[in-house]
Amino acid sequence: MKSPFLFLLALQGGLLLVGGGGMLWLGLPPAREAGGAGFWALVLLLALQGLEALFRRLFPASFREAEALHRDLALALKRSGARPPFLLALALAAALGEEVFFRGFLQSLLVARLGGLGLLAQALLFALLHPAPLRAYAYPLYTALAGLLFGLAYLYTGSLVPGVLAHFLHNAKSFYGLWRER
Repeated sequence: MKSPFLFLLALQGGLLLVGGGGMLWLGLPPAREAGGAGFWALVLLLALQGLEALFRRLFPASFREAEALHRDLALALKRSGARPPFLLALALAAALGEEVFFRGFLQSLLVARLGGLGLLAQALLFALLHPAPLRAYAYPLYTALAGLLFGLAYLYTGSLVPGVLAHFLHNAKSFYGLWRER
C-alpha cells in the first residue's frame, strides 16, 4: 500500500485520538443510551441517500465532477493494491474518526458555547475536511448538509453509534461500488 493511502488512515486515526481525548477531557460518554441505535442509523443512512439523490438531480454537472473525483481516488486505491478489506478498514476509520471528532468532541464543545450555531459550525468544518475542485461546487454544500444530519442524529439520540454505523455503511457502499467499476 502506498503512503498517501496510509496517510488517509493516519489522518482518520488522528481525528479519532484528538476527538476521543477531547471527549474524555469534556467528560462525555460516546453514548448516553444504546437503545434504538440501529433504527436511527438506518434513518440516517436513508436520509443521506435521499440527500445524495437530491443533489444528483439539482446539481447534475457538479455531482458528476464529485463522482469523477471519487472514481479517481478509487482507481488510485485499486492501482496501489487496495482490496475490499482495506476499503472497509478505511470506511470504518473515517466513520469512527470523523464522528468522534466532529460530533462527539467538536459539536459538543461548540454547542455548549454557541448553542445551535455550534451545530452549524461543526457541519461547516466537516465540509472543509472534504474539499473538492471548483467544478464540483455543490459538493461542499452536500457534505455540510450531511454533517448537519450527522450532528442532528447525535444531538437527538445522545449517541455516536447511529452516526458511526450510517457513516460507515455510506462510505463502504461508495468505496466498494467505485472500486468494482474499474
